[in-house]
Amino acid sequence: MTGVFAAKINANFPENAKRHGLPTIQGVIIVMDADRGEPLGILDSTWITTVRTAAATAVAAKHLARSTARTATIVGCGIQGRANLEALLGVRPITAAYALDLDAGTAERFAHEMQARLGISVIPATSIDDAVAASDIVVTCTPSRFPILHRAHWHPGLFIAGVGADNPEKHELAPELLRDSLVVPDILDQAATMGDLYHAIAAGLLTRENIHGELADVICGRVPGRRNDEEVFIFDSTGTALQDVAVASLALTRGIARGIGVDIALA
Repeated sequence: MTGVFAAKINANFPENAKRHGLPTIQGVIIVMDADRGEPLGILDSTWITTVRTAAATAVAAKHLARSTARTATIVGCGIQGRANLEALLGVRPITAAYALDLDAGTAERFAHEMQARLGISVIPATSIDDAVAASDIVVTCTPSRFPILHRAHWHPGLFIAGVGADNPEKHELAPELLRDSLVVPDILDQAATMGDLYHAIAAGLLTRENIHGELADVICGRVPGRRNDEEVFIFDSTGTALQDVAVASLALTRGIARGIGVDIALA
């Protein structure tokens, strides 16, 4: 496929699962030819948003989590929690996971389904303190507006991916936890205005200059990834448009090659 650009129309509907049995994220991505501006495809953004977010967590874990990490905790057992746990297995030898959700039944279903799907031990947990203390990796993917993880959850070697805070009202990680960890946002400008980093800056506990580096800096070697088993890293994931374009372009190319989709004449 030639050069493309994309437009994403996306929205978050937190009550969808409970009220309508639908995913929280709804929207479409339109992929267009970069030379002619011609629309090439319209794709569902729900799946693309989910997998590119989970993939970013996995890339961060590859560079920032301990290579021997075997236990993970997933806080928030929706579609994003499922995708993140599955993605982690691609980069770390995870053998056990704890599942936490405000709805105990949701955590139990998550544990049952993911254990059968992934072939690892997945346990519905009742104590976030105990689960995090036993984990090498923690992923938070909730719509919480109050911190879920606190400084008391800090322990040597931990890797945390904060996925849920994608607007200034959401807040999953306490500022003190960020202050005492190595913080790696996906996009600094964005995380500083809408991620958990935003709340740490607003609390006066961090500045933009205090971060370890962006994820791209780590991947490209401009700043080091994990150097020892004692460091504690936080990946502040707010989502980047470039990821959507890349995944949508790839999905469209493969879909066309496999004869998937419906041709529509727009003119």
